[in-house]
Amino acid sequence: MNRTETMYDIDYQRLGDYIREVNVRNRELRVTKPMGINIDKHFMPSVANIIGTDLSAYKLVCKNQFACNLMHVGRDEKIPMAMWNDANPIIVSPAYFVFEITKTEDLLPEYLMMWFRRAEFDRNAWFYTDADVRGGMNKDALLDMRLPIPTLARQREIVSEYETLTRRIRLNEQMIAKLEETAQALYRKMFVDGIDKENLPEGWRMGRLSDIANIIMGQSPDGETYNFDGDGMIFYQGRTDFGRRFPTARVYTTSPTRYAKEGDVLLSVRAPVGDINIAPHDCCIGRGLASLRSEDGCQSYLFYQLQNLTDVFNVSDDDGTIFGSINKDDLYNIEIVIPTLQEMQVFEDYTSNIDKKIELKDKEINILTELLSLLLAKMGK
Repeated sequence: MNRTETMYDIDYQRLGDYIREVNVRNRELRVTKPMGINIDKHFMPSVANIIGTDLSAYKLVCKNQFACNLMHVGRDEKIPMAMWNDANPIIVSPAYFVFEITKTEDLLPEYLMMWFRRAEFDRNAWFYTDADVRGGMNKDALLDMRLPIPTLARQREIVSEYETLTRRIRLNEQMIAKLEETAQALYRKMFVDGIDKENLPEGWRMGRLSDIANIIMGQSPDGETYNFDGDGMIFYQGRTDFGRRFPTARVYTTSPTRYAKEGDVLLSVRAPVGDINIAPHDCCIGRGLASLRSEDGCQSYLFYQLQNLTDVFNVSDDDGTIFGSINKDDLYNIEIVIPTLQEMQVFEDYTSNIDKKIELKDKEINILTELLSLLLAKMGK
């Protein structure tokens, strides 16, 4: 296909005509750590309890082979599907469907995996699910699904564009991680390492979180919420709306009740308690969140201090159960070490530039992610 042609010029082909099932078991126990697949379509270490499990029955997945879990497609509205691209094989559950491309002269594994990542692919797969309460999908239905297969040259161009975008996203994520590590290291050096609560430096004191922060607990809007932009205010319900540092999910309401201002720290107060983001704009917050604003304009200090309170947020009861929420009084009364205002401001000066760079990198990632979605969507046009 030349550059002037589009996907409309290509007939859709049956997936089953280009792939075959692979059913090689881990008989020699070559691999001992099973992998699962998350809904973002990446392999991950399995969380299943494998004590006493016969790992020889698990399926091997080799380089350029695919694995998917067809058991909960109706429930999750996605097919957990991933391609393995390392020379060393992995093992997956015997219940997984493992397959490989047979017509390698016509179809690139990377191109096929891109097709599987399309939101339209998952929506189409949902219609193939059976009537089982788990919403399973028959593998024959997967084989009957269709996709456009352009020339290998065009596939390589599409894959190259995709990999260029994903590589830039990874680089930005690595940069954000290094910047955050730098700020965290500075915080610990100034306010944690070598600090004895029984013998604090001059001017320091023990206090409560509410001594340095204005805390607002979220509340559900009075009216309905909706998913399209309009005259309402952006509404963040809880942890599920969080992104890397700034919320990504957007719902709107015309009847906001509790507000967070741009730059406020947003803290999840329902399980998982203690995750934090920063409000990128004025917004309404629901019951799953609290907003915190520094009384002295040291918002960066407050953000990194909250990141160092994970032990407080993950307190367990006598039975070892992690608390599923934290109430207003407990949040207000969290005991903290309060340094001098001058030292907090020095930290603020150091980290303000770091935080600005992180924000710029985060915005760039969001733009690149949108471009990825557009590229995937264009594959079907």
